[in-house]
Amino acid sequence: MARKYSNSELEAYLDEGLEPQAMAELERALRGEPDLLHRLAEINRRRDAGVHTLGEIWRRHRLSCPSREQMGSFLLGALHGDAEDYIRFHLETIGCRYCLANVADLERRQKEESTTTTARRSRYFQSSAGYLRQ
Repeated sequence: MARKYSNSELEAYLDEGLEPQAMAELERALRGEPDLLHRLAEINRRRDAGVHTLGEIWRRHRLSCPSREQMGSFLLGALHGDAEDYIRFHLETIGCRYCLANVADLERRQKEESTTTTARRSRYFQSSAGYLRQ
């Protein structure tokens, strides 16, 4: 028996808001179930016509997602209390793919900057070694 998908799951699919495995399962179902594909097309037509629900607006504009600056502060350990707890919940429990990608990018940049800073300090030290008194 085919799995019954809700309209909110189909909307999340359109917004790429499902887990990768759920996205793949839904794509397989769409290929084999014309009725499901028709429902998805109808949801997409309604969106194109400018008819939106509050939930759609909330998801599309990622109103529950922390800002990139807040996530950077979280990674640096500069957030405490409710703000830190919310970001941890958002990343670990909700598993927001958008925010997880942002955090991965921030961590990569943080690592690159650390390497660059170390190299710069080494060059400064080497260029000024002859000027230092012993």
